Amino acid sequence: MEMMEILLPLLGFVIGTVASMVGIGGGVFIVPLLTLLYGFSPPEAVGTSLATIVFTSLASTGNYARQKRIYYKTGLILAITTVPGAFLGAYLTSIIEAQLLGLIFGVFLFIVALRMIFEISFSRRKHSDMERNACSESSLLELKSKILLGSILSFFGGLSSGLLGIGGGSLLVPIMTLAMNIPMHITVATSMFTMVFTSISGGTQHYLQNHIRVGFVLLLALGTIFGAQLGAYMSNRISSRTLRRTFGIVLILVSIRMILKYGSHLF
Repeated sequence: MEMMEILLPLLGFVIGTVASMVGIGGGVFIVPLLTLLYGFSPPEAVGTSLATIVFTSLASTGNYARQKRIYYKTGLILAITTVPGAFLGAYLTSIIEAQLLGLIFGVFLFIVALRMIFEISFSRRKHSDMERNACSESSLLELKSKILLGSILSFFGGLSSGLLGIGGGSLLVPIMTLAMNIPMHITVATSMFTMVFTSISGGTQHYLQNHIRVGFVLLLALGTIFGAQLGAYMSNRISSRTLRRTFGIVLILVSIRMILKYGSHLF
């Protein structure tokens, strides 16, 4: 095993901690890591990333389940649209260039990040009022319009997951928080639960296309599984506002990286 490969569990631990804490899969870090440091082709990096996210999301979900923070029915409803989106996105990696989509997605994430940091909602009501109105899953499920909106938007979260290898949480968290008015702590946990289905769907399609390097998946997962436990523990001990702003800051870093990466290929 080469020296650079020995570092993968440690890098995976750091990625898993951050990913689990803010409700993203970690692909936004894994994909550039594999392409820049290990010379992966983009499809291989995306496929290997999604396969790793399966382990990260399962480990996070187990911890969040013990904390009783997951909206299971909501997560399954969103998975109904994220899964086909992820499958389609993974298929599209073999026939289209992702440069333009990546640039558009990066700009969109930057705008979403600002909304998260400054607590601007898609609704005119105050954030505290919205969280009270969606404080339980049963009350949320009665709001058919929000469930429908979340389901439609989640398709694009799945599409970005399969196409760009980012797990889908970068969109799922804002969708649930800003569009569906779900409290941030519940959102993070439910996002990781939904990501189990999204990552398996996208990862399966990439496996069929021979885009997954199993050895790297196992080394990364060795770290992300333990990192996910720490991230879930930390997430439960910080305030909702701090968690939102932490997510926003992570999202800004991700969006800038995507804009620079995909923009440089177009211009």
